[in-house]
Amino acid sequence: MPNDRFIAYFTMEIALDPGMSTYSGGLGVLAGDTIRSAADLMVPVVAVCLLHRQGYFFQRLDARGQQSEEPVEWPVNDFLTEMPERATVSIEGRELQLRAWKYEVNGVSGYEVPVYFLDTDLPENSPWDRQLTDHLYGGDDWYRLCQEIILGIGGVRMLRALGYRDLRRFHMNEGHAAFLTIELLNEEAERAGKNSIGQPEIEAVRAKCIFTTHTPVPAGHDQFPLELVEKMGGNLKYVMDMQDTFAVDVQKQIFRYGGEFARLPELAQRGLRLNMTYLALNLSHYVNGVAKKHGEVSRLMFADYPIDAITNGVHAATWTTEPFQALFDRHIPGWREDNFSLRYVLNIPADELWEAHQKAKQELLAIVNRKTNAGMDADVMTIGFARRVATYKRADLLFNDIERLRRIAREVGPIQMIFAGKAHPRDVQGKDLIRRIFQAGEALKPDIKMAYLANYDTWLGRRVAGGVDIWLNTPQPPNEASGTSGMKAALNGVPSFSILDGWWLEGHIENFTGWSIGAPVTHGPEGYDCSGDADCLYGKLEQVIVPMYYHDREAFMRAMYGAIAINGAFFNTQRMVQQYVVKAYL
Repeated sequence: MPNDRFIAYFTMEIALDPGMSTYSGGLGVLAGDTIRSAADLMVPVVAVCLLHRQGYFFQRLDARGQQSEEPVEWPVNDFLTEMPERATVSIEGRELQLRAWKYEVNGVSGYEVPVYFLDTDLPENSPWDRQLTDHLYGGDDWYRLCQEIILGIGGVRMLRALGYRDLRRFHMNEGHAAFLTIELLNEEAERAGKNSIGQPEIEAVRAKCIFTTHTPVPAGHDQFPLELVEKMGGNLKYVMDMQDTFAVDVQKQIFRYGGEFARLPELAQRGLRLNMTYLALNLSHYVNGVAKKHGEVSRLMFADYPIDAITNGVHAATWTTEPFQALFDRHIPGWREDNFSLRYVLNIPADELWEAHQKAKQELLAIVNRKTNAGMDADVMTIGFARRVATYKRADLLFNDIERLRRIAREVGPIQMIFAGKAHPRDVQGKDLIRRIFQAGEALKPDIKMAYLANYDTWLGRRVAGGVDIWLNTPQPPNEASGTSGMKAALNGVPSFSILDGWWLEGHIENFTGWSIGAPVTHGPEGYDCSGDADCLYGKLEQVIVPMYYHDREAFMRAMYGAIAINGAFFNTQRMVQQYVVKAYL
């Protein structure tokens, strides 16, 4: 019932079912896992997202690794229930009608968390406006700004229309939803019978809002030209009217709290932009990064703001493969309700753990061989790398020295590799990276078998992360805010082999939860030497990991046990949501 919900969670994307194309990558996967754990823990949450009828995209890869994209129109009525309530938002003087579609996430004890997807595809709206909620991360600044108005302002209004009147906290999963603060300011002003915003309204809104930032680089934060913001009208006038509250920093192009505020015409002439991150920072009482290191990086980027850190996690039951679910059910009853109990994996006999791993591996390789005809062998050490394709993630670092990699496979022990991941349709460098991986795969034949799985999604993600022997992660530090793929692998006893960045700075124990690549980095990415990382990667493969896998099963399984007992038991969204409750929601 609406009157028993006190926390509203806003996100631009969310992964709830592989058949619902409402996510593009880690941000959406985290949102889905967060809501699942909130349901498990019976936290009184309601969530809001956009519908994204056309989804992200369906990825096709040709024989050379050239990516092409096809729209995905998923069957909304098969998954969601249309709600009769309506809400409106004003965009450029037009009143857009919004409807909501409901999805219910059921927790382990049956507790339900509703997720509402906002939709403008109504006959009352113009043909163009009907498409505003269709595409995830599509279009230009105008399209994105419209979407963020719908999510933030429209989301609050829809919750009110649905009867959610007792909400005490509004959690913004990234800055896309920051306009919800503007609607809350409007509500406070109306409640006080005022037609302007003062300090009491600002403090009241700030007390309600929580902001989680996921981006470790300044360029990754949404910004919109102020003249475009002014053109939108509606409640965005408050952004322009609060002259004694916000200032625009000309050099940094940000909103800041306090200081002088020039009049709008002057601002527009100077090409200034609204930074959604600063809007959220200014109007939130609690702000956090998504790993300890990311918290440090965020405090450097936004030095005027107190920023805490809550390290991300994954939903344990969702990302544990069937063989390991059966193993845990036999030996650790109640692990779904209490993820911390996974530490008792240390009591499970080694032969049973290895058997579960081999079953997960065989299931994965059956999929790989069916899709790619790669002819992979379950007796060969298998390295996995699957995530969104972005250049900073350096998926091709493993191929920095093809001949050295080939020599390791020939002389130390056989290796096979599985890759997966989508590049954004406009990311030319990301697409080129996929082609280079395909070229490397051809160059390594016949010594190393490699497969690249097209159209990576959560269904495939669980099987890849849970079925390989080693999980490889090679981001260029300090660009990894958190990363969660290694956490998924850990739940299935798959040790990580990773750069010391993001969550791995907290989860790494050498030879016990996995292995590091390089040393922790204390400076920015400028002038970073990738060759040192590649040399360390090859050195550990050659001298430690491959020999251990083939000749010291006991030592390798120590890392498998450690991955589950140390990392699986802690780096989950059950622990993460509990931290949000204690630090931000209460």
